[in-house]
Amino acid sequence: MKPRDLFELFLLAALWGGSFLFTRIAVPEFGPFALIELRVGLAALVLLPVLAVSGGLAQLWRRGPVLLVLGLTSSALPFVLYAYATLTVTAGFAAVVNATTPLFTALVAWLWLRDRLSAGATLGLCAGVAGVVILVWDKLAFGGEGAGLAVAACLGATLSYGISASITKRYLTGAAPMVTATGSQFYAALLLAPLALAYWPEQPPSSGSWMAGILLAVLCTGLAFVLFFRLMARVGPQRAVTVTLLIPVFGMLWGALFIDEQVTLLMLVGSGIILLGTGLATGVVRLPR
Repeated sequence: MKPRDLFELFLLAALWGGSFLFTRIAVPEFGPFALIELRVGLAALVLLPVLAVSGGLAQLWRRGPVLLVLGLTSSALPFVLYAYATLTVTAGFAAVVNATTPLFTALVAWLWLRDRLSAGATLGLCAGVAGVVILVWDKLAFGGEGAGLAVAACLGATLSYGISASITKRYLTGAAPMVTATGSQFYAALLLAPLALAYWPEQPPSSGSWMAGILLAVLCTGLAFVLFFRLMARVGPQRAVTVTLLIPVFGMLWGALFIDEQVTLLMLVGSGIILLGTGLATGVVRLPR
């Protein structure tokens, strides 16, 4: 990667690491559907004027069907699943699970796009699964105070991200990053609008929750998706999703600094193995010849 690409990769990781913090702060008062509608709706409002100035609105309608599916798989569904999960698990834990995204990206690309899996990638997938098992071992109870459903929601979100990466590669190669970023948020907002209206909180959220929701939308979604799809166009999907190698670091850091979350030994061990597996699966780490 060029230095500019590396800088944008780190900036994107910091923004998406912050998204788990802002979600955890705001979701107890907003609820998952209302918060994520605020997130994608405001992001779309920020991005639409920029797209209009660049003359890309026609692409938004022309590519409407595939952008609708992308909006579901890259934003609406995974964002809601993570919002639900962070009602139970910490922002740092959710950020660590998010590191499995490249593993699902490689798996979906292999199953759907027939991309080859090298020996290193296969070993990386196995290591990633082992890391996830270690990470969630003490949270797999599905009854009482167990976090099994929250863990399943996190993994469902990362699977959805993996599917969206293959959709982008299969149907949106060559599309302007601004069209892809704006379209995904615009159509996600349309999909979530009925659920957000049905589940809008009866009690007005506090100013702190509103601020967290606005920052989540403008910085961690609008700006972040422009960076992400620009990286996808410049360095390819598999390299772009290596941002998830860095997100756990920022997710745990922001959670510990701002809301006093604990970083456990199990989280560190599990994330280390997941990151090793992700590195092998994406080719960042290579086996010796």
